[in-house]
Amino acid sequence: MTDADLDTTVYYDDDADSSYLDDKTVAVIGYGSQGHAHSQNLAESGVDVVVGLRKSSSSRQAAKDDGLRVATPATAADEADIVSVLVPDTVQPAVFEEIKGSLEPGDTLQFAHGFNIHYNQIQPPEDVDVTMVAPKSPGHLVRRNYENDQGTPGLLAIYQDVTGEAKEEGLAYAKAIGCTRAGVIETTFREETETDLFGEQAVLCGGATALVKEGYETLVDAGYSPEMAYFECLNELKLIVDLMYEGGLSNMWDSVSDTAEYGGLSRGDDIIDEHVRENMEAMLEDVQDGTFAREWINENQAGRPSYTQLKHAEETHHIEEVGEPLRDLFAWADEEEEAAEAAADD
Repeated sequence: MTDADLDTTVYYDDDADSSYLDDKTVAVIGYGSQGHAHSQNLAESGVDVVVGLRKSSSSRQAAKDDGLRVATPATAADEADIVSVLVPDTVQPAVFEEIKGSLEPGDTLQFAHGFNIHYNQIQPPEDVDVTMVAPKSPGHLVRRNYENDQGTPGLLAIYQDVTGEAKEEGLAYAKAIGCTRAGVIETTFREETETDLFGEQAVLCGGATALVKEGYETLVDAGYSPEMAYFECLNELKLIVDLMYEGGLSNMWDSVSDTAEYGGLSRGDDIIDEHVRENMEAMLEDVQDGTFAREWINENQAGRPSYTQLKHAEETHHIEEVGEPLRDLFAWADEEEEAAEAAADD
């Protein structure tokens, strides 16, 4: 697909002017999945970076070992022209209270996800730019791609443009972390937040895992071995997803057997029928009107009782017990174990 086939503009390296970061300091608040990748990529792109972490943070030493300056969130924000808030959504409001007094007129408050801005959990000062630069990948891949001179697709959104340069600065930041190498699509905080939550709940995390478990349980309850059910309903899902990832649905259909193709095309809609669509539309409405956001915020304030119960049920599902020894049969299991041991020795 070319840019002409897309409904929106895609920005690349040539569209981003790195000079918008000249003589500016970026404070990256947090050193988790995205924080470590942004910090290291920015630093290696020649940007002045300071990592903001509480004194009690276990990540402080890791950031120092990676050659980065570390300060408290408030001190880092005070030094910075751009404050990139990359801690988890659930702790962002509390962190914002720590740093908001350090924001000066014309500074930039930046995020990688729009949840707290869109649902008014963070209300930024009116005299700062508010932007989002969101790589569409976990942080370790953002870092790995950068190191391999490759890019990670990303999103850019402008919520508040006081200086008139928010977009240009955002693109410069996206270039510095490697996103414009692959392409950056402009969106809005609302669109990014609502599509992200819906996708996670309906398809990627909620729908996919529920479908896997129902398929597994159907086969086991019918008398088939748990091992066969695991392979057919969970293990081989990666093969199908990889084909879709690489070339879309058509690539997947072209790659599987004719028997699989006919079975899928003729029977898929019997499982994912109009009732599923109705359920998805209701789920999207909960995202759009803030029902899910309020529920999640209240869940955290109450100490996560439902979350803990649901997580325990998932972790103790029979498919997990069956899958653990089966995964050891694959070569990549040994590779992951060796990598973990090597990391522990460093």
